Amino acid sequence: MKIQQVTAVEVLPIRHQVLWPEKPLSFCSVEGDEFATHYGAFVDNQLVCVASIYINGREARLRKFATLPQYQGQGIGSKVLEHVMSTLQHFNVHYFWCDARTTALSFYQRFGLEVDGPEFEKSGIAYYKMSVCWRD
Repeated sequence: MKIQQVTAVEVLPIRHQVLWPEKPLSFCSVEGDEFATHYGAFVDNQLVCVASIYINGREARLRKFATLPQYQGQGIGSKVLEHVMSTLQHFNVHYFWCDARTTALSFYQRFGLEVDGPEFEKSGIAYYKMSVCWRD
């Protein structure tokens, strides 16, 4: 497996297939995609996992993190998140957060993220804001 930066265009099909297959592809675009840093994990030269990071000063937000179903449960997403978090800390990001689907809380907790506020809903899906602060 190889993790590298990819383009906003490359992440869209996986976002769509995994996160919002019932919505149009355009629904999977995020405002600011053109300025975000997008990471992809490749297995046998096939893009199988994507994560998009939106940085604002010393704060970074993870959005649209998705792994193709047939590659889930193999540690690929974990390796991508470890890579992203390590890279962000190297570049002195102090606060990292995401809106996590309630079904993924335990996944993010394994990486030190904690629930940061009440449950909320987006497009019919329940979420929690989760975050970690590496420096005060």
